[in-house]
Amino acid sequence: MHPRPAASSMGCSAKIVSMVPEASAAGGFQDLALPLLGALYNHACWLTRDATEAEDIVQETLMKALRAFETFERGSNFKAWIYRILRNTFLTSRAALGGGRPVLLDDDAETEAIDPSPTPEAEVIRLDRLDVLWSALEQLAPQLREVVLLSDLEELKYREIAEILDVPIGTVMSRLARARQALRKSLATTLGGRA
Repeated sequence: MHPRPAASSMGCSAKIVSMVPEASAAGGFQDLALPLLGALYNHACWLTRDATEAEDIVQETLMKALRAFETFERGSNFKAWIYRILRNTFLTSRAALGGGRPVLLDDDAETEAIDPSPTPEAEVIRLDRLDVLWSALEQLAPQLREVVLLSDLEELKYREIAEILDVPIGTVMSRLARARQALRKSLATTLGGRA
């Protein structure tokens, strides 16, 4: 089992922030990146399933983003841009560990209708059973868990998620529908049909 995501800013934020140069060029970067540290760390924890590795991934992400900051288009979505760097950093780390074979987080691009009923997450939160929700999320396939976290926890739009994952919007919608369906089934089983 991996560590639960932090409820607030990450504990390692001081260590990571100390790695970001104090140069004036980094000032704009810091203004955009610092508010996202906790969310980046939480997402890295879900991807890596290890707190120490998540810290390393976030540190590397910040260094890559800082080096490439001059290529960031002002006025575009910084959050989507840095999440994409985080995801690519994670995938690169997995390819290096696996002898060059990347972890596949993609699946088919079939489109399914999004269920308009309350999300499984909202229902479990309403029932105040977050421990059950964490367990259900951990059971999801990585590509499904990732899209649920980006959509429901980070509140990113489908277009932003598609940009981060480098997949069509239809794939995002399909994955989200499948993830929510799997969560409903898991939560209904765990909570005795109440979810």
